[in-house]
Amino acid sequence: MSAFLYGTLLQFKMDIRSRSLLVTCYLVPLLFFAIMGNIFTALMPQSRDALIQSMTVMGVSMGALIGVPPVLVEIYGTDVRKMYQAGGAPLCFGLLSMLLSAFLHLLIMSGIMFAAAEALFDAKVPEHLPGYFLTLALFIGASLSLAAVLGLLVKSQAKLTMYCQLLFLPSIMLSGIMFPAQLLPDALEKLGRLFPATWGYQLLGGGEAELSGYALLLTVLAGAAGLCCLLLRRSRCT
Repeated sequence: MSAFLYGTLLQFKMDIRSRSLLVTCYLVPLLFFAIMGNIFTALMPQSRDALIQSMTVMGVSMGALIGVPPVLVEIYGTDVRKMYQAGGAPLCFGLLSMLLSAFLHLLIMSGIMFAAAEALFDAKVPEHLPGYFLTLALFIGASLSLAAVLGLLVKSQAKLTMYCQLLFLPSIMLSGIMFPAQLLPDALEKLGRLFPATWGYQLLGGGEAELSGYALLLTVLAGAAGLCCLLLRRSRCT
């Protein structure tokens, strides 16, 4: 256990120095938050009511779906994987330490947005803070679980970039954070309900259908965890 915690702390420090994760988990989401927060509140003053939730969903989705999979490919798609086996460390060690480190980074980024939104844009702060942050933790976990599946399943960095974008862009465009999902055609609105970002946005905002939203996020988390176990087992055999 101590070795795992030390590895996670080391991974956390390495991620801070990683350009890809620094950009996707901090720089781009916070820059998007600063620019789009000004635009949204200037054009649509009512957007202040859900500004924290919408910017958080965008930032978490980008950090998880764009930033994490390439790092996992560097571990499990190269000879680094064999180093874990040669050292007698469980093959899941790298995955779990990476995901826990990314979880902490995304939580910190979300906390920065939460703290700055009211001061910068007079955004409305969620009423029930414990429920908000528990929901945020679940949403981050579900998003990271999908990222883990992508990182373990796709071995080519070029292909991985395409698949990450194919998952990230619909998540953002169909989630309702850019414009109300009710304005979408019925088919696209239903398609958007397959992505964690849609339910994360609704749940963080205290929207309707809470039970079904939590059930979907938990299903995604459990299903992705099962797939990761299968992919790691397959990787151990190759």
